[in-house]
Amino acid sequence: MADQVVGGGHLAPEAARGPGAAARDRRSALPRQDGAAAHRGLPGFAGRRHELKALRADIGRAGLDTLTGRRGARSRVLLIAGRPGSGRTTLAEALLRETAADYPDGVLRAVLTGRDGAPLGLARTARDLLTALGTTAPPGAGEDELAEAVRRALAGTRTVLLLDDAPGAEHVEPLVPDAPDCLVVVVSQGPLTGISDVRPCALGGLDTAAAVEVLGHYAGPTRITVDPRTAEAVAEECGGHPAALILAGAWLAARPKLSVADLRQALLAVPVPPDLPAGDRPLHRAFRLTYAALPQTAARILRLATLAPDGLVDAHTAAALGGCAVPAAAAVLHDFTALGLLRPVPGEPDPAADGGPGPRYRLPGCLVPLSRALLQEYERPADVQLARARMLERTVRLVRSCRAAAEPDGSPARRRAAELPRPLRFPTRAAAAHWLRTRRGALLDAAAMAAADAQLDTLDRRLIAALTRALLAHHGPEAAAPDLYTLHELLLAVAERRALPRERAAALLNLGDLDAGAGRTGQALARYRGALEAARSVRDPVATGRALESLGDTYGALGDPIRSADWYGRALELRLARGEWSDAARLHARIGAAHGRAGRYEQALKECRAAARAYRRLGDPAGQARAAEAAAGVREHAGDLAAALGERLTALEFARAAKDTSLEAGLQLRIAEILDRLGDPAAARLHRAAADRIPQEAAD
Repeated sequence: MADQVVGGGHLAPEAARGPGAAARDRRSALPRQDGAAAHRGLPGFAGRRHELKALRADIGRAGLDTLTGRRGARSRVLLIAGRPGSGRTTLAEALLRETAADYPDGVLRAVLTGRDGAPLGLARTARDLLTALGTTAPPGAGEDELAEAVRRALAGTRTVLLLDDAPGAEHVEPLVPDAPDCLVVVVSQGPLTGISDVRPCALGGLDTAAAVEVLGHYAGPTRITVDPRTAEAVAEECGGHPAALILAGAWLAARPKLSVADLRQALLAVPVPPDLPAGDRPLHRAFRLTYAALPQTAARILRLATLAPDGLVDAHTAAALGGCAVPAAAAVLHDFTALGLLRPVPGEPDPAADGGPGPRYRLPGCLVPLSRALLQEYERPADVQLARARMLERTVRLVRSCRAAAEPDGSPARRRAAELPRPLRFPTRAAAAHWLRTRRGALLDAAAMAAADAQLDTLDRRLIAALTRALLAHHGPEAAAPDLYTLHELLLAVAERRALPRERAAALLNLGDLDAGAGRTGQALARYRGALEAARSVRDPVATGRALESLGDTYGALGDPIRSADWYGRALELRLARGEWSDAARLHARIGAAHGRAGRYEQALKECRAAARAYRRLGDPAGQARAAEAAAGVREHAGDLAAALGERLTALEFARAAKDTSLEAGLQLRIAEILDRLGDPAAARLHRAAADRIPQEAAD
């Protein structure tokens, strides 16, 4: 029968079905699924009730490292161990559903293995968990600091932490919170050696009765009831492997005219590589059987799904990879779930409710190597490169549209976004912000993918720049700082690999600013020196000036005012040479403040007066106020409080002339402090009261 044909040799499925198959595929969709195959969960959780009961009992059992009658200090760790595809994640999710009432603070999920099969890394996992918890850690924080932040955020809560596809104990142990009311459920292939008192649950294949139940759930009960012996034979051919049974059952569900015997015959007809281990053969056969029946576009999307950033596929990603329309890709992904090829991401909101671009799916870990093998077998490297570039280009357009949604109505960015195709537009700012928040991990992974590929021309820098602007627009500088740090590091790697000194200087300056804000002053100093070297190599005056000023700021923070004044002086020379008088005036004031901290009061006052003259020539009363305030700081540092009071009163008059209410209020408070020190508390109270009135008067 035609629907039992399996591709063999080195032909793709569409080629193996004959010269007219590709044309027929373009006119047809995936086989439609009946009601049985549409269910996501198994009634009664077939074949794992004993394991589920044992896991629940282990939650409350006394630990080996606890004293009698006393609870342990750390969370209970349950391990569900088994080969990929053995139903370990399904068992974990069933456990979470049954224990949901015991953990009112909810469930945190993290997948610890990336799309390429390598560990994601503790820093990435911890940062994702902190984002889900609604908290942050300083940008550029190390693994230990991030893990500590996760444990601190979970302390005092009743939360379940599900760590899926854990590579080993070293990726789990730092995240286990010191919170006995929390529960950690780990899904892994092997033991977690090194973590004390782990309660393991090892999964093997399903017994025959449970395997037949899984098969019947997806294929429908009628044909199983009619031929139970053959159904048992199919279960045996699948080795009791849940993933293989799901694929086989879904394949049969799509073919209502075939029998269970036809399914068994089709499975046995699938060629198996002679060197394939016996334990891997059932899943190989079921996957290849399903794949061989896919239409051309669907088959290509499945092959390229392993390229999806963060291992997550949505309609936009699938459309870009497969080179098809977004609605067609969405239909393919929906049908893939019925076929057992994709799993919906838990907790995805309804796209109709929030205006989002649709749900996301993940290729099961057991199918990733099989899909990657198809990619290497049927796709030329140039075609893979093109698909990746097409996907990243669409991501750039989506991110730019997301950024435009934060602009006011009628702005040029909003008008340009309105001209984009409908699938690339966001209906509201809230929908764009939601998309950016939920796709954060995938977008950062897409940026890393672009940065790692040296053949994508400027696509990497365009994506990083667009994502930086979108994060700033929707999240603000403070909330976006951790992700911006990651993006600037990627840009730095690209700039160093391609010998781009301007981009290197910009990345180092931005990283230095974030390091300085996080208190890593020494690291910031090294960043700024590197930026200065790169900027000077291409005679970039803007980056050079910024690096010189940043070095002055950093030495000031390190308590070295003499070096701080020296670097400010170099920046001043550059500003004067370029005729940047406003920046020069600002630097005069900074140099004066630095000399004042060093005890060079005459030089300090000279620089402050130079700043005041420059601001006066520019007609900038707010600048004159800041220059007078700098002079007051010098007088105060020298111990001349009366002169400091006079300078601040002068500054106050300039602030009023400039109508700068925030500067005026700050000066009123500083004047009150000096009056207190001069022994005039009544006058100090008057100035504090004036400072309190300023915001209300400005609002009126």
